Amino acid sequence: MEGEEIFDQIQEILGKLPANLNILQQQIDINLQMEYYKAAKKNREKPIEKIISKKDLLFSDTISMAEKKWLLIRLAALDSVEAYRTIEKFVIEGDPDLHDWATLAYQESRMIIESSLLDENQVFISTGLGGKGSKLRYFIVLLSNNGDDFSPVQQKVVQSEFEYIFAGSQAEIEQVDFTGSFATILTVIPIQVPIKNLLTKAVEECNQFGDFIRQDFIVTNVKTLSFNEIKDLINKHKIT
Repeated sequence: MEGEEIFDQIQEILGKLPANLNILQQQIDINLQMEYYKAAKKNREKPIEKIISKKDLLFSDTISMAEKKWLLIRLAALDSVEAYRTIEKFVIEGDPDLHDWATLAYQESRMIIESSLLDENQVFISTGLGGKGSKLRYFIVLLSNNGDDFSPVQQKVVQSEFEYIFAGSQAEIEQVDFTGSFATILTVIPIQVPIKNLLTKAVEECNQFGDFIRQDFIVTNVKTLSFNEIKDLINKHKIT
């Protein structure tokens, strides 16, 4: 199972689910997130006290996109409601090409403000697929047991059983698709729910209607996978 340690790793780091937990809601490419945090770390080493005076340049055509990205990073580091509101406005009205970058800056700025007001450090979790409230979003791939296409009846079983089992753990099924011998599910699952146990239970329930789903599956919270990417993962891990 790809990514089966996600829950365990989060629990090991956080312990019990903290009240000050923040989950990035939007789906933002993980490579862009890494670029943002790397750039943020680098730019925080320079003085930022006077950066607020340059905030209106975000909405100007006189500076480049690279300079706007730099400015967003610097504004996000300020314990300033003015900086926070500026970033918030840019998320809504700014350049669409910088929307995801601005969203990361907005999330960071909000956490800094909350930490200051509450006098408590905030915990932030971001994944490529984002989340919903206190739930993380996952992309799941089920494999047919014999390599045949999922039949119409089997498709209905997967849809109904997974929705029923997941609802019992306050998880939500957002989308189910079938492509040949693959079933893909996009879902949001409470962070405290053990993913492997939930999936195993749902597969077992489905298999009471003919043992047609493999016990191993693919799970990721980085991105949705294309048909070719799924095939590559199966070949890489020798899932046959």
